[in-house]
Formats: sequence, structure tokens, C-alpha cells
Amino acid sequence: MAIPRRDRVLIAICLIVITALAWACLIRLDRLMSQAMEYDTAMAAMGMTLDASWTVSDALVACLMWLVMMVGMMTAAAAPVLHLFAATAAGRHERGMPASVLTFGFGYVAVWTGFSVCAALAQWGLHQAAMLSSTMKTSSPVLAGGILVAAGAYQLMPVKSACLAHCRSPLGFLMGHWRDGAIGAFQMGVRHGAYCVGCCWALNCVLFVVGVMNLVWVAALSAFVLLEKIGPAGTIVARVAGAALVLAGLFLIGGEGLNIGML
Repeated sequence: MAIPRRDRVLIAICLIVITALAWACLIRLDRLMSQAMEYDTAMAAMGMTLDASWTVSDALVACLMWLVMMVGMMTAAAAPVLHLFAATAAGRHERGMPASVLTFGFGYVAVWTGFSVCAALAQWGLHQAAMLSSTMKTSSPVLAGGILVAAGAYQLMPVKSACLAHCRSPLGFLMGHWRDGAIGAFQMGVRHGAYCVGCCWALNCVLFVVGVMNLVWVAALSAFVLLEKIGPAGTIVARVAGAALVLAGLFLIGGEGLNIGML
């Protein structure tokens, strides 16, 4: 059963607004961080020593930054399953169908919130180890190469393929994991979010190589994730990208080894 046109339009508008707000926040954060870096550079030029250690507030801001970034990147990819969930709920005459779509979305975001916390903790650790540059990318070519190799290898693993298959087949996911009621909708959102994180977490770690707030790369990865999940050859694209990441990582590691050997 198709959902009413009004509901389809409402869901589409909500997804567009959420994505637009997330990107507006990212652009604003990028400007604020650029201003902060300029201030730090000016203070350093004046010979003033700045405390580079993170506070709890810094960690919370980093968590929020990652979450907003994930919302901006993943909302479009989640649109097909949300529309199909709404249609299925309408077909089953679920009471409070529009609210259940929102509940499904909360479950999906909850899982990405967990990923955002882990990513912020990793960023904190790299910062404390002085392995993160002012542009928020790893300053070690070997570590950067290792991240790329790991991300590329994951793209080629069966677990990646399994998670991608669930993301590419929202109907199969809903048929296999349907739960009634608001709690069921939240549980399905969490489960689908888990598959989505399982599909994309390694790709998102590439941001530690190119710059956590490099918005050009954030947009590129968003487009790639969308291509993986709804493109006609998403599985092949994922594997080709995996091989390319492994080669790029080995090139970085090999180049660093060559530089050391020449010293």
C-alpha cells in the first residue's frame, strides 16, 4: 500500500530540511574552527604558549561535530528505507504511522550517535598523542597509510558486503526484521542503523587522513555512500574503492619508508 502523497512529501521535506540544517551547522563550525586556528597561529607568533590539552567541553563539541557530520552524510542514504517503512506501516494499518517513522529515525540516529562518540574519542587520543595536525588530520604518513589500508581491506570483507546488502535492500530488511508498535519501530531503526554503521564506519575513518572537517571530502564521501547504497553497481563500486584505498595506503607507507631510508 502506497502512503498518501501528503505523507510522502512531508517525509521528503523533513529529510531535506534535516540535511540542510546539518550542512549549515558544518559550514558554521568550519568557519569557527578556521578563526580559532588563525587566533592560535597569531598567539604562537607572539611567543605565547597555548594549552593544547582537551577539556571535557572540547570532547563534547567533538562528539556533536561528528554527529552533525554523520546526519549530514547519512540522511539521504536512509531516505529509501524511511519511505518504505512508512508505506509498510500504512499497509499494515499501523496506528500513529507518522510518529512511528520519527521513532524509526531516532533509533537510526542513536546508533550513529554511538559511532560519533567513538570517533570523537579516537580524535581525542590522536590529539593527546600529538598525531593530529591543526587541520585535524593525522600528521603521521604511516598512520595515514595504515588507516587507508584498513579501510580498503574492510571494503573487501564479507561483513562489509553483508551490511551493504541489507542497506541496498530495504524491503528485504523490513520483511526480515519487522516489529509492531513504537518500540518495534525504534528497534528496527537501531538495527538498520547498525547495518549502516557496519557498512560505512571504515570509510568515515578516512576523514582522519584527509581532515575531519574537510567539507569537500565530507561531501565526496556522502556521494560515494549514496552511490554504494542506491547505485546500480554499488557492490562493485565498493570493492573497486577498497582496492584503490589499499593501494593508496601502501603508497603512503612505502613513500615514508623511502624517505626514512634516504636520511
